[in-house]
Amino acid sequence: MSSFQMITSLFLLAMMVGASNAQLSATYYAKTCPNVSIIVRSVLRQAEQNDIWIFPKLVRLHFHDCFVHGCDASLLLNGTDSEKTATPNLSTDGYAVIDDIKTALEKACPRIVSCADILALAAQISVSLGGGPTWKVPLGRRDSRTAHREGTGTIPTGHESLAVIATLFKSMGLDSTDLVALSGVHTFGRARCAAFMDRLYNFNNVSGKIDPTLNGTYAKTLGQLCPKGRDVTSLIDLDEQTSLTFDNKYFLDLQNRRGLLQTDQELFSTKGAETVAIVNRFASSQSQFFNSFAKAMIKMGNINPLTGTNGEIRLDCRKIN
Repeated sequence: MSSFQMITSLFLLAMMVGASNAQLSATYYAKTCPNVSIIVRSVLRQAEQNDIWIFPKLVRLHFHDCFVHGCDASLLLNGTDSEKTATPNLSTDGYAVIDDIKTALEKACPRIVSCADILALAAQISVSLGGGPTWKVPLGRRDSRTAHREGTGTIPTGHESLAVIATLFKSMGLDSTDLVALSGVHTFGRARCAAFMDRLYNFNNVSGKIDPTLNGTYAKTLGQLCPKGRDVTSLIDLDEQTSLTFDNKYFLDLQNRRGLLQTDQELFSTKGAETVAIVNRFASSQSQFFNSFAKAMIKMGNINPLTGTNGEIRLDCRKIN
């Protein structure tokens, strides 16, 4: 999808943002499933034993779900029109762990906890277990009965300009501080070579051109990890030093022009952008980053949730009842 097409598609999305979120509450399951967080945490600790990268994978699922028609677990649905098989989601993972959480919750609290809330809780607990902040997740979302494959074009690819990304976030009710804070999720996890190889060999569609905002030494390292014409699915750490830990090192990377994705580096390297000062603030204060990240995650989790009698509580996150 082109930048113009993405911006155009945001108008309908903007109309949905903020709807119904007043019904969400951190105590929503206090009586019906009081141990919901404990159960989710237990499953995630077990999952980490099998996959050390599971925490960033699960946070990414919550992002990709919320960025398409809101936080309604539509991403999890299988089928011919599944969002999972759309290009922006081909590299997503962690679905089996969501299934494990759902199975555990159905045993403890049958037909109570939605898949959309599982995604939100799994994201929060994953960040916390990864060394990041903890926050109270507003709950009470219900699950979509349909997928929204046609809306996946609004998921950032990592190649967009700051102007396009800022417009996208603004359409969802997220400001510049939210944008920088949420981008900070790239402090842990990995990305495929395909997500940034244009910065090494074909920047702005100019053959042989390297992104001038990319540190020269870092560019050479990335070139060795992702040789031109080789496997573009190889996974590279988003944060060179602490890719398994949720911290503020990501912002130090940006200051040193070592942001892996174009959308990351542009937060710091775009002259005159208000995001530059925010990057500097988060680089100097991990606590400020953590506080802002928690607030931004709550705002993102409030994008167009289904509540009340809308949607359903799926028994299987991969299909409607």
